[in-house]
Amino acid sequence: MSKQRYIPTADDGRAALRDHAADKARAARERHGPVIDDQVIMRVLGDSETVRYPTTIRFDESGLLPGEFAHAQAMGEHPREGYCLFIHPLFAHLPDSLPLIIAYYIAAINYGDIVESEDCEIFGAELLGMAPDAYYQVLCQIADMVPERDEV
Repeated sequence: MSKQRYIPTADDGRAALRDHAADKARAARERHGPVIDDQVIMRVLGDSETVRYPTTIRFDESGLLPGEFAHAQAMGEHPREGYCLFIHPLFAHLPDSLPLIIAYYIAAINYGDIVESEDCEIFGAELLGMAPDAYYQVLCQIADMVPERDEV
């Protein structure tokens, strides 16, 4: 009698990605933590074991949609050309918010379009040593801080 071969599902792939992201974040926390503050998160960004592609930070709202607090933008056609993480200028003066914001976008930089918001939340929460629900609530508070502006 032959065994049936298991064929992974899309849900299996999602779970594997989420587990991988969480493992990467925990490993980064072990290397750089336990406290990930505004200075340490910059070292994390330069750690090629944690952040797959070179990433710079720019406090500039021109690349942001109305209400958006940050956005990772590819700097070329291939991710290896790097990313720029545009962060609303308001947060340049709120250093405690930077680890929270930057940690969220690392998963998007590493995994591209296949990543979902939950993957970013898991990565950020694990990196910062927070419960996912608490991390999500803090991100919502950060988003609420962004002043409204007219759509262009």
